[in-house]
Amino acid sequence: MQAEHRTPQTFLQNLTDLPGAMAPSAIMAGLIATLVGYSGPLLVLFEAAKAGSLTDAQLGSWILTVTIGTGICAICLSLWYRQPIMCAFSSAGAVLMVTALAQFSYAEAVGGYLVAGIACALLGLSRLFGRAIALVPKPIVSALIAGVIFRFGIGLFTDFPKEPLLIGGMVLVFFLLKRQGMRAPSIGALLAGLALVAVQGRVLLTDFHPALATPVFTAPAFSIQSMISIALPLFLLANTSQNAPGVAVLRNDGYDAPPDGPVTMTGLVTSLFALFGCHGITMSAITAAICTGKEAHPDPTKRYSAAVACGLWYALFGLFGATAVALFRAVPPALASGVAGLSLLGAVANGMTGAMSEPKQREGALVTFMLTVSGIELFKVGAPFWGLVAGVLVNALLTWRRRE
Repeated sequence: MQAEHRTPQTFLQNLTDLPGAMAPSAIMAGLIATLVGYSGPLLVLFEAAKAGSLTDAQLGSWILTVTIGTGICAICLSLWYRQPIMCAFSSAGAVLMVTALAQFSYAEAVGGYLVAGIACALLGLSRLFGRAIALVPKPIVSALIAGVIFRFGIGLFTDFPKEPLLIGGMVLVFFLLKRQGMRAPSIGALLAGLALVAVQGRVLLTDFHPALATPVFTAPAFSIQSMISIALPLFLLANTSQNAPGVAVLRNDGYDAPPDGPVTMTGLVTSLFALFGCHGITMSAITAAICTGKEAHPDPTKRYSAAVACGLWYALFGLFGATAVALFRAVPPALASGVAGLSLLGAVANGMTGAMSEPKQREGALVTFMLTVSGIELFKVGAPFWGLVAGVLVNALLTWRRRE
């Protein structure tokens, strides 16, 4: 798919236009994207904090910095490029820290965060990341993003046996509203799901106590072992598991923002917030797909407002740190997975359509899709990277200098 949505306005002009671009569907798309971002990855931080024996104050600072950092990056990048550039804290990196914090001191972990953030910023400034991504054929890019969000989207169906009434009701409402031409039927599905769990008395607010989080400074410590075990894996995971798919989402929906700028900014923000517990801010793939589609806004030149809304939601939730997690824990997990799955249906369809659009490149795209969906991990590098590499190699083998 060729880039279609080019908007040369300045940052201030885009900021001035924001109120007119901000539609209810964009605000809700931002909220759903934030819900998806919180529904699983943030809870991993609790496990990592437990493994590293972090204090409640350190955990609150960690949650504060990753969410505020995510919000700042999404808002600034989307206003700068006038495109829905979504950001997230590294979920794969959070999983890594569950084991790393059990082996290294918290100060060494902070040193690893700092070095990884600086490395990402330098990669963006070098423009090598953008050049590498530009070499990937478009069907491979589409297959990559379809594979990334496919694994998340099927949560809609894997949760059905456990929550048939909730999931079934949300699906029914979604497609009834879609039949009626509603631009964002996932909004109705979310409201229907909330109504169902409320009627069943399953909204548990006993652990919900609003409280502001405060940043806690930690002086970094550096060692060769922590650089190899923390900084290097965080750098690789940020770029292979999240930045590359994040660029793929944008390009699959017709946006042409140069990837080096977002990689540079997320690296810089990570570096600034690392001393307060931020393990890594990256571009987003799954939540990006929620805000780059037509359900977020019918006008593609105004969808940047959905990413700005998401950034504002992140900032709001970040201020309350662990309190936001308690709020999300108050409803069944299937509610979040159901809304996410329904919101991503269009993105999966667009990705698969793009992946199969070129007959000569279908095999490479199919390898990328299947390998990405498999979820394998080799040398502590996730499936999206290996799917990308394998698809490019298969595509090159089948198409390089092939005679008609």
